[in-house]
Amino acid sequence: MTLSMPILQKENIVLHARVENKTEAIRLAGQILVNQGYVEDAYIDKMFEREALTSTYMGNFVAIPHGTEDAKQFVKHSGISIVQIPDGVDFGDGNIAKLLIGIAGKNNEHLEILSKIAIVCSEQENVEAMIKAATEEEILRLLNEVN
Repeated sequence: MTLSMPILQKENIVLHARVENKTEAIRLAGQILVNQGYVEDAYIDKMFEREALTSTYMGNFVAIPHGTEDAKQFVKHSGISIVQIPDGVDFGDGNIAKLLIGIAGKNNEHLEILSKIAIVCSEQENVEAMIKAATEEEILRLLNEVN
């Protein structure tokens, strides 16, 4: 039996990231999930496939990159990564993302995770607090609902 991992832990958060473009931003969000043992490398390709179908930009400076439906085979544990990009990155159509929340859900858990994140991110002040957060703990506090 594999021990379940927390969906979000301090190691899943990158503060003050500098990225050139959306591709780099998504790769970083995916790489965190790979490095922390949530997903296999192939999941990152599925994140790009998903992004090509339709942008994962959600408004409020937030993008939620995640894999396609058939990416579940590459998910070992449900998890999320947080990439804070204070300068923002262009997600296309003039949409600037300053917070990327990479999601990998085992089975159907991604829907549950997405809905919890959507609730937190629907409050503009929560998003602003995460964009301005100086420590991982501040972000963990705001998102403690997901664990």
